[in-house]
Amino acid sequence: MSSSKRKQILSVALIFAMAFLLGQGAARTKERFFPEAAATSAEGNWGLSFQEDGEPPVANATYEELKQYNAYYAENTDEKILYLTFDAGYENGCTPAILKALKKHNVSATFFVVGTYLDENEDLVRQITSEGHTIGNHTWHHKDMSQISTAETFAEEMNYVEQKYGEITGKPMTKYYRPPQGKYNEANLKMAQEMGYKTFFWSLAYVDWYQDDQPTHEEAFEKLIGRVHPGAIVLLHSTSATNAEILDELLTKWEEMGYTFKTLDDL
Repeated sequence: MSSSKRKQILSVALIFAMAFLLGQGAARTKERFFPEAAATSAEGNWGLSFQEDGEPPVANATYEELKQYNAYYAENTDEKILYLTFDAGYENGCTPAILKALKKHNVSATFFVVGTYLDENEDLVRQITSEGHTIGNHTWHHKDMSQISTAETFAEEMNYVEQKYGEITGKPMTKYYRPPQGKYNEANLKMAQEMGYKTFFWSLAYVDWYQDDQPTHEEAFEKLIGRVHPGAIVLLHSTSATNAEILDELLTKWEEMGYTFKTLDDL
């Protein structure tokens, strides 16, 4: 084979190699910034990719993929509606200020609670429900539910919460479920659905759960005002001192932006 022929073949091979590598890089970039393009779209750790302020983020799964399991992360709408939810793993004195702000703005929220919260805060649970809010199921032990393989074990985590809530309030629990830490898989979603539950993820949240490393008010407003969008299910933690301090002003700012609040019942 002549020297010129070998050079021609090597050039063609190099072009194909570069095209392959560029394609692989593009696929990884798409998966990173557009999680719904990943191979597993309906299981793992719930995640969001915010593309543009004021617009819904791209999530691990689409509205349609979740809906088949009676699961939601936002409402697909252009109407300025917000759904306010709180995760409550324990009580540290912040909830009364949160309830005061909610009452002032006539906003009904859903509080997703774990077993120890029900055990240790019966009076507060009664107050939350008497003021028109909903208690949802965040499981008894706050485990990684995606590691639970049997319907029986899954049901135990849910049923304990239901039973304790019934003992405290004398009422059946609303069957709303939020996976602890946002960890889930399709089998979990189906198990919850078969128990009559609706599963709720979120489309707006920020890092507010480290009690000893709370965000500043400015950091909180930057995330929660900048990223708010029509149809958002908002996740805040009721243990956050920052949330307790800013909630009245935050609700005011959202209202000034034209947002109104609905309950998960409406969704």
